[in-house]
Amino acid sequence: MVTAAPVSYRCCEAQDIERPYQPGQTLTVHWTVESPDGPGGGHPQVELTARLTGPFATVSDLKAATEANPNAPGPVTFAAAPVRPSGLPDERPVSSVVIGPDARPGYYNLVTSVVDGGNTASGGGSIVRVVPRP
Repeated sequence: MVTAAPVSYRCCEAQDIERPYQPGQTLTVHWTVESPDGPGGGHPQVELTARLTGPFATVSDLKAATEANPNAPGPVTFAAAPVRPSGLPDERPVSSVVIGPDARPGYYNLVTSVVDGGNTASGGGSIVRVVPRP
């Protein structure tokens, strides 16, 4: 019997976060899939989540607010619907976070998490900038 090797997920591609967004736009988080060598597949109970919290006036303000707790909520939160990938190595899951049309400009903390069999691995530290509409 061959045991399926687990597939792991992490956030995200640089182009997802390295550009400014405007209120009403959608931040698409492209999850990076890491497949081990050897047999893969299976149907893990994995859930991927992504949310933006903010705004903060400066990057320093955001870092100060999240220093003690990287998952600390900001004044406003925009969340993507949870994604439940199949676990196949060639899958490329995405999370879509709709930035509200009335979102204030500033810096937002992108918080991601991978829930795998009841264990949660949270990420943070990605900063997304929202700019005013022209």
